[in-house]
Amino acid sequence: MAQTTKKSAAKKSGTASGFTADERAAMKERAAELKGAGGRGAKKKADEAQACLDKIAEMGDADRALAERIHAVVTSVAPDLDAKTWYGMPAYARDGKVLCFFKPGEKFGARYATFGFNDTARLDDGNVWPTEYAIADLTDADVKRLEKIVEQAASR
Repeated sequence: MAQTTKKSAAKKSGTASGFTADERAAMKERAAELKGAGGRGAKKKADEAQACLDKIAEMGDADRALAERIHAVVTSVAPDLDAKTWYGMPAYARDGKVLCFFKPGEKFGARYATFGFNDTARLDDGNVWPTEYAIADLTDADVKRLEKIVEQAASR
């Protein structure tokens, strides 16, 4: 019966693997990132930072404007984080582990972009807390809020 469910899910998504074309493309981008991560030191960090900026530059106008503001927030509040790409998306890491990332809405056909945090951010607040924020636009007040969250995440 489990196999019937898998087949049904694959049929609904239009793929034999159950992943959408956008998801498969993101996985291929991640594999390429890992393959190209063989360098060391300052050159590797510079290459990764440039790849992050290149991904932002490739985005459509709406996502690019948001990603540029997010990039400015992260690099100003947490300059010790390393800009890089992660599954083809702009991300910011410490010691090679992604702390936060920007997911453009266009990439997955979503109606809004998101700014997310991995578990290394340790944003724990009781038993339930947000790890990803929907972003339709960024006001100055929104930027201040994100600055506080990034500062909290990067300080742990």
